[in-house]
Amino acid sequence: MAKTLDVVARPHELRERVSQWRRKGERIAFVPTMGNLHAGHGSLVSRASELAEHVIVSIFVNPLQFGPNEDFAAYPRTPEDDRQLLQSLNVEVLFAPEVDDIYPRGQEATARVHVPGLEDILCGAFRPGHFMGVATVVTKLLNLVQPDVALFGEKDFQQLMIIRRAAVDLCMPIDIVGVQTTREKDGLAMSSRNRYLLPEQRAVAPQIFAALESARVAIESGATDYPSLERAGAEALQKAGFRPDYFAIRDANTLQLPEAGSSDLVVLTAARIGRARLIDNVRAKKK
Repeated sequence: MAKTLDVVARPHELRERVSQWRRKGERIAFVPTMGNLHAGHGSLVSRASELAEHVIVSIFVNPLQFGPNEDFAAYPRTPEDDRQLLQSLNVEVLFAPEVDDIYPRGQEATARVHVPGLEDILCGAFRPGHFMGVATVVTKLLNLVQPDVALFGEKDFQQLMIIRRAAVDLCMPIDIVGVQTTREKDGLAMSSRNRYLLPEQRAVAPQIFAALESARVAIESGATDYPSLERAGAEALQKAGFRPDYFAIRDANTLQLPEAGSSDLVVLTAARIGRARLIDNVRAKKK
């Protein structure tokens, strides 16, 4: 039977609903988002429904994770489309708080969550403070929802690792589950920021995945000169019209530079084209 989507704005209303389910001993899955939902978010919700009786999705565009010259004000917001998608997926609760609900004493006065060793590398080196903002808001949301399991997309691989580390370090009894990246037919990873792409930019955007796949194939074929593979990946993106922030090969368990015994690797990139900054990654198994 189809479930009716209930939009909840205030934390105390959310807690009341969660308490009802808890008293029945029912499991709760949580999918935090910033809205502008697409099929990638739908895959998170579908997986969540397999892991728990009840699914809560949040939509909150978090100002703390945006830098002063980033796109907070322009970040795409599609509330009616989002509600329709969540209704079609049988989500029971949409938690849509206001900024004052999440930062009751203001952003500057709020306690902040830092994850040393992970927050300042890769994307963190180009977006100072971004992952502090992510870790802080996700911690707040997890404390409010108190789910059994929370789901995040693997497209944001560094974010996923940071959230997992924070959950462990802060002793949260929550299972953090990563869900495989959802891609368009031409390989482009689904992202809310794809809406920024002009038609000619969208036509070349799949070159990101192609560059990552080229590095993956080389690694799995035995290549070990990772700096050369990184340079080749960045050059391929530049030739396609991108401005890459980085193209990196890292240990998938630590995000540090691979050591001699590292066999589980991840190839990651962040590249800009027009207004869009796109990120993506692929896993690679070293022989």
